[in-house]
Amino acid sequence: MTARLADIAAQAGVSEATVSRVLNGKPGVASATRESVLAALDVLGYERPVRLRRLSAGLVGLITPELENPIFPALAQVIGQALTRQGYTPVLATQTPGGSTEDELTEMLVARGVSGIIFVSGLHADTTADMRRYEQLRALGVPFVLVDGFSPKVQAPFISPDDRAAMRLAVTHLASLGHTRIGLAVGPKRFVPVLRKIEGFRSSVQERLGLSAEEADDLVQHSLYTLEGGQAAASALIERGCTAVVCASDMMALGAIRAARRLGLEVPRDVSVVGFDDSPLIAFTDPPLTTIRKPVTAMGQAAVRALLEEVGGTPAPHSEFVFMPELVVRGSTASGPRL
Repeated sequence: MTARLADIAAQAGVSEATVSRVLNGKPGVASATRESVLAALDVLGYERPVRLRRLSAGLVGLITPELENPIFPALAQVIGQALTRQGYTPVLATQTPGGSTEDELTEMLVARGVSGIIFVSGLHADTTADMRRYEQLRALGVPFVLVDGFSPKVQAPFISPDDRAAMRLAVTHLASLGHTRIGLAVGPKRFVPVLRKIEGFRSSVQERLGLSAEEADDLVQHSLYTLEGGQAAASALIERGCTAVVCASDMMALGAIRAARRLGLEVPRDVSVVGFDDSPLIAFTDPPLTTIRKPVTAMGQAAVRALLEEVGGTPAPHSEFVFMPELVVRGSTASGPRL
């Protein structure tokens, strides 16, 4: 019990004595502090004492495209913890190849009476998708928030990283190292974050390297958001003479490193690689990956705040909240080849 008290106290940011008072139902503890201790119990997986249990404020659905990319579990964890602290129970619904579609998962969550739904990298990010599905959801009275993607056709709060700024950070970093042939490995063109990354990349290489629009476009290679996709895209870019590759995800960046090695090149001596996300454990790859850090904590917490405002009857603005990413320089980038 002593170790358990210490864990709960550390999670809640209070003393063990305070935890003890809350667990034993003693008076003299502020309500906010009491809620922090109870939330810490939930986060750590401990059952609340029977006398302290209360009905959940409700279920909140979280729909993600998949969990193989570590950035999605990281975002789900932030969102789940933020919901739990507010008394809500998160319900994670994940799409898998050949499994349930976003529409089927949405229908399942609505049938279970969720208070709201947070969509991460869903069909709202696909410019070819029919956005009427979200208006139909709103007509059912289910509040929702959309993360990673934007559509002017949908009236809802959107939460996004600044993809254009991310590319400016990456290109500026590589250009300052002397690289003049910088490639971009991205996902399919139909996705909003991809289009925004291309815009940011194109304007940056034109400005920093003096390239024409056609020359800039020749440095963009579309592929899949996977390790294999990154490898294929980077191979094509390296064969076009690129000495640096910016990737739209850390998984793609790991594929780019593999591509360089299979071509007999070393990273970063011969080819520099920049990722995107700063996924958990990515600092421990070989070499440690230089990447653009996605503001996952701020984005996840903002998504929960916006949703709960909607649930509480004070709708959040139907606009896009954009969060600034950060360049994290590690060991996969170095000076470009000397001419």
